Amino acid sequence: MKSPASASWKAPLKFRMPTAENLIPIRLDIEVDGQPYKDAFTWNPYDPDSEVVMFAKRTVKDLKLAPGFLPQIVQSIQSQLATFQSYEGQDMYVGDLIIPIKLDLQVNHTVIRDQFLWDLNNFDSDPEEFARTLCKDLGIEDPEVEPAIAFAIREQLYEIAIQNVTTARENRISKKGRRAAEHFTPSKASGAALDLMKLFSFRSSVVRKRKDWDYYKPVLDLLSNEDVDALKAKEERSGWPS
Repeated sequence: MKSPASASWKAPLKFRMPTAENLIPIRLDIEVDGQPYKDAFTWNPYDPDSEVVMFAKRTVKDLKLAPGFLPQIVQSIQSQLATFQSYEGQDMYVGDLIIPIKLDLQVNHTVIRDQFLWDLNNFDSDPEEFARTLCKDLGIEDPEVEPAIAFAIREQLYEIAIQNVTTARENRISKKGRRAAEHFTPSKASGAALDLMKLFSFRSSVVRKRKDWDYYKPVLDLLSNEDVDALKAKEERSGWPS
């Protein structure tokens, strides 16, 4: 059987996350009676609906949230899962094989910025493993940073996968698009992407081009308590109505 990692530029794939585990990013941003609740995590879209309800109940209990949060958490997660499921079974074209992933995160006292290339056609890729390795290499000890990095990667991959479904749909509708797909000739940019494929092993999905090592190397900052408080105050002010 031919591995998805070596899929043809002409052949569409069926929609899914371009990673080993088909986990999707979920974001919650809910407010009940003036009390806000924000969270971000990954979810297995094939878990039963009962898991969503159980998760919401545990969250409300553990964080001592108002009872009104329960139905809103359930509704938000189910809505995002339904969006994912609406794309299942649809064709997904992978345009550029290699795409840039950017990190610009603040997690508690840690700020991390990074940029690297990701192989979309390697369905053995593992954002969680990459995040573990990056945190280990940079000596990051805060346990909340690792899942935040993995989530940021998955969120960007998910957005690109959805865009590629739209591209496939447009190619089916347009006769010109169909002819272009049938007689596709890689451009200079796509040719460069194909050349970059040679830098990957079967299971590897991330590469930093040697000439960009200095420019794109990870940047790590540790904030003081005063810095964190100042950033929180700035975020709160930016949310005020003008």
